[in-house]
Amino acid sequence: PCTSAIRDSFLSYFEKHGHTRLPSASVIARGDPTLHFTNAGMVPFKDFFSAARQPPASRVTTSQKCIRVGGKHNDLENVGRTARHHSFFEMLGNFSFGDYFKEEAVVMAWKYVTEELKLPKNRLVATVHHTDDESAQFWKALGMPK
Repeated sequence: PCTSAIRDSFLSYFEKHGHTRLPSASVIARGDPTLHFTNAGMVPFKDFFSAARQPPASRVTTSQKCIRVGGKHNDLENVGRTARHHSFFEMLGNFSFGDYFKEEAVVMAWKYVTEELKLPKNRLVATVHHTDDESAQFWKALGMPK
């Protein structure tokens, strides 16, 4: 499928699971003195995660336009050299503001890629932070190898 079909599939899947679809925020990180550009899908929601502002819904999904050109996520020297380093891209995301946590997020992700996209389970690998044993257990319960 083409990019727009995958994008719409992702956003529609999470809408069916109670998420409110929001438009992409500006790639210029307005009101955030720590960033020049929106470099990740969660950037527009920093104030919601920190409880500085109330989110519009407890579950949201977006296709956020992002720019990475330096700093922590410094991809600039790798742009054009690998298939995965880009300076401009869209990041698909599903977010919960106190509604659900790791286990439900893992299950929804698994069902999206295996049931909606129909990717073969035996070809998928999940990665978790080396200190996140809880998430690793949720993936293991779905049959993911360690």
